[in-house]
Amino acid sequence: MITVLPSSERFHTEAGWLDSHHSFSFADHYDPERLGFRALRVINDDRVQPARGFGSHSHRDMEIITYVLSGELAHKDSMGNGSIIRPGEVQRMSAGTGVVHSEMNPSRTEPVHFLQIWVVPDRSGHEPGYEQKLFPDAERRGKLRVVASPDGRDGSVTIHQDALVHASLLERGERVSYSLPSTRHAWVHVARGTVDVNGQSLREGDGAAISDEDRLDLTARESSEVLLFDLA
Repeated sequence: MITVLPSSERFHTEAGWLDSHHSFSFADHYDPERLGFRALRVINDDRVQPARGFGSHSHRDMEIITYVLSGELAHKDSMGNGSIIRPGEVQRMSAGTGVVHSEMNPSRTEPVHFLQIWVVPDRSGHEPGYEQKLFPDAERRGKLRVVASPDGRDGSVTIHQDALVHASLLERGERVSYSLPSTRHAWVHVARGTVDVNGQSLREGDGAAISDEDRLDLTARESSEVLLFDLA
C-alpha cells in the first residue's frame, strides 16, 4: 500500500528569510493525523536566505539529520563542533540529554536549500553526539546509497534507531529497486525531480508512506534526487 502526501499538502512556514515546507506537524502547524511515520518525525524542506538562519536553540532526545541540496549551511553546537555542510554531505546530531546549536547560511549572496530530518531515538537519555560525512555523487548515482543506519554500515552516519536512510541520484529512465521485508515500512521523499514508485508518480516535495509492499521499484522521469527511509 502506497499513500502519497503531495507537496502541495505540506504545511508551510514563510518568514521572509525562511521558506519552509513541513511533511509532518511542526511548530505552530499541528494535525493529530500527521505526527510522523513510524520513527520518522520531521522532514522540513528549508530554504534560508543569505546571511540568515536559526540562532542558538536547544534540542533533546532526537536524532537530527541534515541533508544539503544546494548552497552551504554553517553549524555550531555546545559540544564544540563547528562545520560547513555542503551538497553530498550528511550531518547527524544526536541531541540525547540535551544540546544547543545554531544553523546559519554563511553566504552573503546565495540561499541554502536543505532537508532537516528528525528520527525518534530508540530510547531517551543518549549521550549527545555528532558526525558529518561526505557521500560523493558517484556513490549515489544510479543506486540507493545508505547514508544513515543504526550500525554505521558501509561508512554511513550512525543513528540511535532501527532505521536506514538511503539517498539516490537518478537520471531520466534510470531505475533502482529495493526489497522491503514484510515487517518493515518505508517512506520515500522526492527532493527534486519526478520519480515513479511502483507505478505511482511522485513529484518534487512529494512523500509516500509505504507498507505491505515487498519490493519497491523507483524509476526517474527526469533528473532526480530521492531519499528512501526503511523503518521498523
